[in-house]
Amino acid sequence: MSKLLQHAKLISGFFVCAVLISCSEPQNSSQAEGSANGAAQQIVDEKYIWDLTDLYPDNQAWDRARLDAAKKAQVLAALKGTLGDSSASFLYAADTISEVYKEVVRVYIYASLLADEDTGNADNAERRQLAVNLYSDIGASVSWYSPELLSLGEAKIREFIAAEPELEKHVFGIENSLRQAPHTLGEEVETVLAKSSKFLGTSGTVYSVLANANLPWPEVTLSSGEVLRLSQSGYSVGRQASVREDRKAVFNAFWGVWKDFEATLGALMNSHVQGLVFRTQVRNYESSLGRALYDDNMPEAVYQTLVAEVNTALPTLHRYFKLRKRMLNIKDDMRYYDIYPPLVDLDKTFSIEDSIALTRRALAPLGDEYMAGYDAGVEGRWMHVYPSEGKRSGAYMSGGAYDVHPYVLLNHNDDYDSASTFAHEYGHAVHSVLANKTQTWENAGYSTFIAETASIMNEMLLQDMVVSEAQTDQEKLFYLGSGLESLRGTFFRQTMFAEFELKMNEEVEAGNVLTGAKLSKIYLELLKRYHGHDLGVVTIDDLYAMEWAFIPHFYRDFYVFQYATSITAAAGLAERISSQDVQAQQDFIELLKAGGSDYPYQLMKNAGIDMATPAPYRALVTRMNTIMDEMEAILDRQ
Repeated sequence: MSKLLQHAKLISGFFVCAVLISCSEPQNSSQAEGSANGAAQQIVDEKYIWDLTDLYPDNQAWDRARLDAAKKAQVLAALKGTLGDSSASFLYAADTISEVYKEVVRVYIYASLLADEDTGNADNAERRQLAVNLYSDIGASVSWYSPELLSLGEAKIREFIAAEPELEKHVFGIENSLRQAPHTLGEEVETVLAKSSKFLGTSGTVYSVLANANLPWPEVTLSSGEVLRLSQSGYSVGRQASVREDRKAVFNAFWGVWKDFEATLGALMNSHVQGLVFRTQVRNYESSLGRALYDDNMPEAVYQTLVAEVNTALPTLHRYFKLRKRMLNIKDDMRYYDIYPPLVDLDKTFSIEDSIALTRRALAPLGDEYMAGYDAGVEGRWMHVYPSEGKRSGAYMSGGAYDVHPYVLLNHNDDYDSASTFAHEYGHAVHSVLANKTQTWENAGYSTFIAETASIMNEMLLQDMVVSEAQTDQEKLFYLGSGLESLRGTFFRQTMFAEFELKMNEEVEAGNVLTGAKLSKIYLELLKRYHGHDLGVVTIDDLYAMEWAFIPHFYRDFYVFQYATSITAAAGLAERISSQDVQAQQDFIELLKAGGSDYPYQLMKNAGIDMATPAPYRALVTRMNTIMDEMEAILDRQ
């Protein structure tokens, strides 16, 4: 059942990402209220507001479903001791647990989507917490399952599987439970751990409320006279300002607020990481990294190879920063606040209708079956499109409502970043459509390792198309520059985050306590190394070390490295598909349809990519250098 529980956790947690350059932080796809007010305050066509009645008709129906699911906790607990009676009783228990979890995930998704429409709405926040508590209670009611399954012995389990064909949909989960025997504890301890989940996740919940609703955002007056409120989304706009002094003012004001809360934010992060290390030690893993990768049966060599290859490739990243300095015409030191403004201005809007149409054309090489899923998603009321006061920043796809359809949260701002974000999130959505159509619920939930490959593939196909169709050198430079920034933000930046996450866990594993000041010191060292501070490439001010506190995915347990591996895999597959490699297209569709029916590392190998070897990462670095070659040739010609 561990595979089933993992599936439920994954799909109830959503795939949260903005665009490639900011998948683990709320930016770019979520713009400032000041910039987005035109989209947010106008009367919005209801087709661009998701329809949650597909999940439940109203809040009362949701509450009835929640209470009904809560009653079933007793039913699940009563199944204890029945697994070994016969193959039929084994099947009945597995099916019953599965059905209850499917409804619990649906309950959670409704509450979470509603809460994200307005993070300041207390009633909606309460619903989400009730759903989290329900999930924890259901987990406690089936905590006996894995210990009891293992007590039957492998021979008896395989006898049951052979005798009952309908157990087939549970086989992968059963095999996974057998594999996890060394880390499965006794029933009493498993029950305590299950019940503790509602408390161990509190730090992330508190962080979300603090970061999205309660921090006292400052205002800055830009050189144009515009007053910009520096919420998280306001910061995303302000840091892209064309006037350098405006960017500096935005950075100093924004990070100054985070600095004021350094001690509090450090305490929250310490609580989170201490909880992870607690799980690591209780379950007898050698490290938190090993524990985090174990559920997916992911070789640690993938993580280690990624970090090693990215560090080897830092000269390529530094080449990009030097190119950026040239294109922005910066005469003195390049600073950290010079990283975000676009290299080339593009006086072109991308409405949501444009985003839909462009993405449809870009994805055509993926075939009719893929496009049928895409069309269903954009023609149905699956998405919440525009920014609004209190709405969660960033973008995500939630695909766990197996019997309904995926939902997509956007903060569309009618620019190219928004179009790219749209393509990204609908990569997730079609992935869920294909997996849910092909697999049973027990095997449909896919890992982030595969998920981000599907979404980044869409971004790359879109980027390659707009580059090929660019009408001028300036337009081509804009799209090429956007592609470079994607590679910087997802390959290099996410790996920097992965290093930081590893260092945090290692610090606590060594028996130490994390503080805000200590976390800032660790992060500052990484910022300086990755950005070539000591080499004179990019100067990093100490204040900007507070950026660690801005990244919500640090509360998600070794999550961010998968963005970097995914962009690597997506680049290789996109290049083959764009060259009309029919086998590559088929391999990709089969990868999506596979859902979670095998371990993600093996699924990726089946598609022709071994992420534990250096080759895929080096190919991506070559792609980045090729883009810079083309851009420099255009600049030299000009």
